Amino acid sequence: MGAREDARRGGIDLTPWGKFDRGERAVYPLLFHLLDVAAIAGEVWDRFLTRGQRRLIAAGLGVMPAQARCLVMFIAGLHDLGKLSAFQVQEAHPWARVSETLRQDTAGWRRMPHERASMHSALHLLAEAGYPVDASDSPGVRVAQILGGHHGRFLQLDIDGAASKARVDLTLGGPAWQDLRRRYFALLRHLTGATTIPPRVSVEAAVLITGLGVLADRLASQRHHWLPRAQAPAFGAGDHYAQAVRDAPDVVTSSGLARVTLAETPFARAHGGPREPNDLQASLIRQLTAVVGEKGPGIVAVTDATGGGKSIAALEAARIFNAGGDTAGIAWLLPTTATADAAYDLLEAYVAAHGPEHAPVSLVHSHSHLNTAYTDHRLAAHEPSTTDEYWPDDPDSSDSEDGQAGRPEERVTVPDGWLRGWDRALLAQFTVATHDQALMAALPVRFSALRLLALSGRTVIIDETHALTAFMQPLLKRLLHWLGALGCPVVLLSATLPAATSSELVRSYLTGAGHDPDSLDLAPAYPGWLFAAAGDACVTRIDPQAAADHAKHHRRTAAIHLCPVRHPSHTDPGDAPDRESRLERITTELAPVLRNGGCAAVACATMADAQQTYQHLHDQSGWPAGPDGQLVLLHARMPGHEREALTRLIRDRLGRTGRRPHRLVIVTTSLIDMSLDIDVDVLVSDLASLHTLIQRLGRLWRFEHTRGPGCRPAWLHGRPYPRLVVLQPTDEDGRTHLPAAWRPLDHSFLPHATADYLARHPERTLTLTVPDDVQHLVETVHGDAEALARTSPALDRKYTAYQSRRRSQEHLSTLHLAPAPRYTLSLADLHRQRLHPRDAATRLGAMPRRLLPVHRTPAGRLALDVAGMWPLPLDRAPTTAQIRTILQHTLPVPAAWVTGPRREHQTPPAWRTHALLADLILLPAGEPGQATQFGRHRLRVDPRLGLVHETG
Repeated sequence: MGAREDARRGGIDLTPWGKFDRGERAVYPLLFHLLDVAAIAGEVWDRFLTRGQRRLIAAGLGVMPAQARCLVMFIAGLHDLGKLSAFQVQEAHPWARVSETLRQDTAGWRRMPHERASMHSALHLLAEAGYPVDASDSPGVRVAQILGGHHGRFLQLDIDGAASKARVDLTLGGPAWQDLRRRYFALLRHLTGATTIPPRVSVEAAVLITGLGVLADRLASQRHHWLPRAQAPAFGAGDHYAQAVRDAPDVVTSSGLARVTLAETPFARAHGGPREPNDLQASLIRQLTAVVGEKGPGIVAVTDATGGGKSIAALEAARIFNAGGDTAGIAWLLPTTATADAAYDLLEAYVAAHGPEHAPVSLVHSHSHLNTAYTDHRLAAHEPSTTDEYWPDDPDSSDSEDGQAGRPEERVTVPDGWLRGWDRALLAQFTVATHDQALMAALPVRFSALRLLALSGRTVIIDETHALTAFMQPLLKRLLHWLGALGCPVVLLSATLPAATSSELVRSYLTGAGHDPDSLDLAPAYPGWLFAAAGDACVTRIDPQAAADHAKHHRRTAAIHLCPVRHPSHTDPGDAPDRESRLERITTELAPVLRNGGCAAVACATMADAQQTYQHLHDQSGWPAGPDGQLVLLHARMPGHEREALTRLIRDRLGRTGRRPHRLVIVTTSLIDMSLDIDVDVLVSDLASLHTLIQRLGRLWRFEHTRGPGCRPAWLHGRPYPRLVVLQPTDEDGRTHLPAAWRPLDHSFLPHATADYLARHPERTLTLTVPDDVQHLVETVHGDAEALARTSPALDRKYTAYQSRRRSQEHLSTLHLAPAPRYTLSLADLHRQRLHPRDAATRLGAMPRRLLPVHRTPAGRLALDVAGMWPLPLDRAPTTAQIRTILQHTLPVPAAWVTGPRREHQTPPAWRTHALLADLILLPAGEPGQATQFGRHRLRVDPRLGLVHETG
């Protein structure tokens, strides 16, 4: 009996099960699930994959695109073939329905993970079909490993050992099972039309096919998809497959995965501000349009001072790349959750300005539940990320507070339910995420292939590239290598990146694309941009006249003044003369603002410094405090809902189009470096590395060229240019003396070198011209700083230690890297290390824990507020709306601060089945000023200061 006969009604045994619902006692035939996945894979190929991805897969298989589509459907459908094994006995009810012939043919079989069983059994069926299986990179071996990788990890395939035919026949059932696997294989091949045998399977193609198979499997495994079909099944495999093909478009559409094309939109409308592009943006649009049309996609590096319009340049570059048709969409990567939130607003507005019917924009980071664009569905407790069952079971139900399901109809950028899965949100056509989410694709973690599939189909914008540490840079280089190999266009953005670093990043991309660019100069001009084509490594640079015009129109003078102060942590000897303290200098600098108005910011090195500064200004200087007053405290260890509200308030008041108040002072931390796109009149900063100070300088008079000088308070009209005051902590002899609490922030060489460099200038004031002087300053401290280090023996010793630490971090980072495609022989090499996502480090530092401050009511119940208006459910699992509220009241702390929690600090048992609640630490509030002890750490939440941490 052949495949044609098996496709007919009653032609093949349908009793082996693939899905089982215990509640409904519904059994879904395995063959039907395989056919569902094959049909959906074809639709995903047509409507989710871009032309560039389809072309890469076809080239990687050595066949025509139409043939590649059939092969992808066939391979995706084979993923669960290994369930024709001892897998069947794990559920009594569906096992009892398996045919008697199969039930009697189980002698000697044993259980093994069905993904491994799929790989082992398919290997020999592929060999029988003519696929070469003689080496690790043979087409048959790689296809088999694709099947083994459908649960997230590629498995080692021992051709002559565990995967030998004798062992497979012994462990996976007798002749009846072997025959049925062979017939299922042949039927899938017949129905999908995958008769072509690919001469090769490249690593890049294998990774994308694996990701596509995982995606199709997840779509087909949605309960609301297969359960109705189980309750009213088709009578034959052919009929079922025909219906599955007809249903597949609706499945992809309802998931939100179908690609959309943004309509052509005028520049001013698309970007909601400038009527015409500036000189840098105009040159990028003109030159890049021509070269991409000729050379195809590649990598763009854009460097410019803060506020110069790099974000718009990146969006225009993405538009040009996507217009070529090889990619569709944007993945915008940023260093912190706060910067990602700000970019989400920008990208959402950009997409909405094009007027699409529906174009989901997802936000992917650990705190995305705080963003108002995400509905309560995002937190469904029963939404797993790596199993066969996928939420939502009932897309029409909701347990949100207002009882409304789905997305608000007026917001076309809000993702639908399926795209809210924790590891599925990256698949949205337009995505904003933290760097970490993408760097995970370069690590041997589960479902890394799905991340690469998600990233490769659109333009990847890597913003604030300078923020990546020495530990993160090897991860980024490996990611860029993969993106180059996958033909994915990339845009790098930075205001303060050393030329050597930007060259290395571009070189990593071109190496992945198959070139040897070691002899090329790949550093862009400052300000300016550089494009390197993935096809031939041809380099295009900004037109020099455009660069000069852009610098001329954005040129401004600014000053950085170094002011020695005594930090409160340092006590001078008794015989030392009195000198100005840190808080006294801050008070002096802010005095004109207090008297005559204006907007100012104080950037503190630590949260403790910020809290102390805020307390001093409030108590000693008489500033009205609070979000409705004139003095605002903002730092990371405030409850999430408070921090989110304060961040938006500050951006609204001091942003590009905000209504500036008469008087406002913000006391903050490093959040100001990249997270707040604001303009202030006065800025005081603790000592930091030079590139950090340059970033902060970008917040001073940031929108001067658009608002005009009249926006400043009258007392500033006599000042020709802005001045950043840097507070240098010194000892009694005037030498830089960093407080102990600052040591974890950065290597001591950088602030010491910055202070030494600034101190050499007349009156300890560096007057610079932006953007002309920025690159030179960055190179002096952050590039090759050997000349600066040699100016003093102490600084030279710190520089040696700094370089040693960088090399150590880079080495540590490379230990867990997945290999580059060209160095991958067996697909199992990509997961040689079993690295769990929770253990995968994308940056160094203590893993944070989430702290939940709670209050005990007079009735003895726990609540989120003093009045008890938000009681906590302790004896039952919280609803989705309650979960959101709980998470919005949490704040991050280093794990070392909350070691050895007692029973009253642990979450209720009913919460421990939810991934986001299980590890929370409860912080019961005591009397005002009373702290909770965790070892040597004392913690309390102050209503004005946020979390207060003390030791001893």
